[in-house]
Amino acid sequence: MLFGRHVNVFYLKYGIFFLLGIAALFVVDYVQLEIPNIMGFIIEKLENKTLTQTELTGYMRDMIKIALIIVGGRFLWRIFIFGTSRRVDFELRNKMFRHAEKLSQRYYQEHKSGGLMALFTNDLNAIRMAFGPGIMIFFDVLALGFLALQRMYALDKTITYFALIPLAMIAVLATFVSRITGRKFKARQQAFEEMSDFTQENFYGISVVKAFVNELREMRSFARINRDNMDKNTAFIKASTLMHVGIEMFINVIRVMMIGIGGYLVYRTFIDSATDGFTIGDLTRYIAYFGSLIWPMMAIGRLINMHSQAKASLQRINDFLNQPIEIVDAVDKISIDKVEGKIDFKDLTFAYPGSDTPILKNINLTIEPGEMVGIIGSTGSGKTTMVDLLLRLYNVDEGKIFIDGIDIMKLPIKSLRDAIGYVPQDNFIFSDYIERNISFSQDNLDRNLIEQMAKYSDVHENIIDFPNQYETMVGERGVTLSGGQKQRISIARALLKSPKILIMDDSFSAVDTKTEETILANLGKMRLNQTLIIIANRISTIKKADKVVLFDEGEIKAVGTHDELLESCVLYRNIVIRQQLENELEEVSVNG
Repeated sequence: MLFGRHVNVFYLKYGIFFLLGIAALFVVDYVQLEIPNIMGFIIEKLENKTLTQTELTGYMRDMIKIALIIVGGRFLWRIFIFGTSRRVDFELRNKMFRHAEKLSQRYYQEHKSGGLMALFTNDLNAIRMAFGPGIMIFFDVLALGFLALQRMYALDKTITYFALIPLAMIAVLATFVSRITGRKFKARQQAFEEMSDFTQENFYGISVVKAFVNELREMRSFARINRDNMDKNTAFIKASTLMHVGIEMFINVIRVMMIGIGGYLVYRTFIDSATDGFTIGDLTRYIAYFGSLIWPMMAIGRLINMHSQAKASLQRINDFLNQPIEIVDAVDKISIDKVEGKIDFKDLTFAYPGSDTPILKNINLTIEPGEMVGIIGSTGSGKTTMVDLLLRLYNVDEGKIFIDGIDIMKLPIKSLRDAIGYVPQDNFIFSDYIERNISFSQDNLDRNLIEQMAKYSDVHENIIDFPNQYETMVGERGVTLSGGQKQRISIARALLKSPKILIMDDSFSAVDTKTEETILANLGKMRLNQTLIIIANRISTIKKADKVVLFDEGEIKAVGTHDELLESCVLYRNIVIRQQLENELEEVSVNG
């Protein structure tokens, strides 16, 4: 049986089901040991030539009753024990998923997705096996083993004493090998994680692999990782097989010993003509009882393997579930009914967890409700980090970021994020229908509203060109869509949320300037006192903003309108001139 912080609760919650399953298992074990007894009576009566037709019919009737009880009992314990193990798997998986959604960005930056997938597949399966077959085997070994040994002891003490010696050796062997299998299983899980990570990255980056003609190198790398995975699995299987072979060897030794000693006792009874000696019927019963004992002895090795795997898996799952939830509501949180959209950054300095290097330095900025603010700067200057902090993807010190005058660290996380629409840089698209990707923030699908938002983001015409239009199933991460289509669907998704604050992080990089102008014009038409923050690399994207913020090396270098910065800020003017030259060169190249 498996015990631990996050699984003990299931014994209390489903204890009645486990007890009913164990009771049914005990009944099956008890009645099936009546079969050797009946066989012994039949053989004795055949030996003495006293078996009548009526007695044989009665014995057969008893055997049929026992068979029916065994069938019914096995059905019940499978329902109560195996069925409950599925419930445990279901609830623990849900608990893990809920916990995963609450973990901060830091955790996902430090842990690879392949390792997380291993937790939700192999490790959870090991827990389920411990609660299903593990509990069944544990109590079956105890009940059937005890009952069989008791009846064997009642038939002949001497043979049973000799049989207990190899049984003790089996226990010692199993304990020793279980430690080895536990270490081998951990190594196997680690190898599986590495293989999952490598495979997942290659599938996601298959276009890059092909573009650089690196298929052969990646195949060699996968072969090496796969070989390591095979070697770790082989080592685990070898250790498990060693245990099974050792147990089977001891079982055969016991069997040969029983036949030898039992045969000798039968021979002595026959020579001495004793009426209360060890008969052929007794030997038949004894060997049959031992046959019933073989399964528990063989199952000991499987049980130990199962327990060692589950114990290692539970430790990994515990490590995951014990990860602290860093982004939580404050104890003295302040509820807010309506967000107006005013944003204040006050002396904000921020470094990512585990780093001493500030990404943002002394940020002071006020964004009024309904303003369109453009943020521009070089790559790595801290633009995205600033909006991530506004969304509370990371914790910040109190008194640094305010919405409508309220510290965001005091705002409920749900209220804060409900008020913000976000179009991230990576434009993540779910493997689902286009309409469901756009309506991700809504529980109900409103086709008219979906189409309206798609028109605002200038992607409607592209969608209706697909054979299934809005019911088109996109591939994993939107692989069947172009970069521009993914960006515009992401914009439509954010617009449908109708947030009071809309953040667009480099959301026009994959579209041409004409499409960009169309989307920005549509945003101007539909925006009703909505605060709009646009992070961009192109001046054309933000030049009509009410306020332009220039970032450089984590600091705000200048704030003003496009025209004001063009006159007063050399760095901004250089960016404008450079981009104008690039556009002119591009036009010359296109026109020949």
